[in-house]
Amino acid sequence: MTFGKLTTTATLSLLLAVAGCGKSTGPAASAGGNSHKIRVGYIGITCEAPIFMAVEQGFFKEEGLEVELVKCEWSKYKDVLALGGYDITHHLIMYFLKPIEQGLDVKFTAGIHTGCLRVQAAAAGNIRTVADLRGKRIGVPGMGTPPFIFANRVLGANGIDASKEISWRVFPAGELGLALDKGEVDAIADSEPIGTLLLAQGKVRNVADQAKDPPYKDEYCCAVIVNGKFLAKNSQATAAATRALLKAAKWVETNPAAAARLSVEKKYLASYPELNTTAIANLRYIPSVAGAEAAVHSAAAEMKIAGMLSPSTDVAELANRAFAHLDGVSDDWIQNLQVEKLADGQVPPDENIRLAAEIATIEGPFVWVTCCGPGTRPAIP
Repeated sequence: MTFGKLTTTATLSLLLAVAGCGKSTGPAASAGGNSHKIRVGYIGITCEAPIFMAVEQGFFKEEGLEVELVKCEWSKYKDVLALGGYDITHHLIMYFLKPIEQGLDVKFTAGIHTGCLRVQAAAAGNIRTVADLRGKRIGVPGMGTPPFIFANRVLGANGIDASKEISWRVFPAGELGLALDKGEVDAIADSEPIGTLLLAQGKVRNVADQAKDPPYKDEYCCAVIVNGKFLAKNSQATAAATRALLKAAKWVETNPAAAARLSVEKKYLASYPELNTTAIANLRYIPSVAGAEAAVHSAAAEMKIAGMLSPSTDVAELANRAFAHLDGVSDDWIQNLQVEKLADGQVPPDENIRLAAEIATIEGPFVWVTCCGPGTRPAIP
């Protein structure tokens, strides 16, 4: 998104914050006393569970932080962070690398969870491998969205020129499965929970799965990311907020069903408990510093191969510029970190039955927000 020039950065930041973000009506943590105030941005999507749990479980407060949650729109999310509308969040590495290449002043500090993106083809069709996608039509929820970027990476890594050998078709996120059913596309690129629902219906097979296929299965798709100027002036608060989010990520991994329920019950996102549980259960919230740094390097390298970064970009330099190491935030600290395990916090063995029952009670389409933007529920047979 391009904005006109204004007289001061402060004025621009204020306008962006008003236009693209607003104070959350949800709960806020308050440490009182000598606490440091920090603003955490969020959109209201499934994978942001650690942000919500850091508030609900008091992890921000434990770190001496008084938190204001700032709810944002997708279209302005990157700009508002860079211009100080909020200070920190966790979000998709691939989504920020191109803007960082172009000068966006933000830094990754640690990894939150691994992959939630897929390329899928019709279960009854002939497309089984990435090589089979050459010359085909691929449906995406938007050009430049995370599923689009992931598909481009996969294609480029397999010697397919996505700009010349693929026909891209844009559909609302929840209509990708329908487009596949109608033969309007040969394959689709999507994210959770859409991919899981289409698999559960038997409509698709995975061609590339970020959560399971090498080299992507251990790559962090989402990482903590902070405004560069805020980090420069508030390194201790940035480290504290990062630790709170990493602890919350470990709590979500330990208690995925509880995190999914709380996210819905506390109205951080518009979803249903079992649907949200199923989506969260497909992610691995294993926080890591080294893992995130490696993911920045690998994502940048494949994005360059796919033509999504400038041919002149030095991948190592970009990755080093995009990542910041913080005092008190290390993999040793993460490994020694202990969180409680709730008796009812895990995914029950009959979750598929619970999900089917929940979906059967829903009349008409409902709207969710995925990591590629808002979408409607795929048609359920």
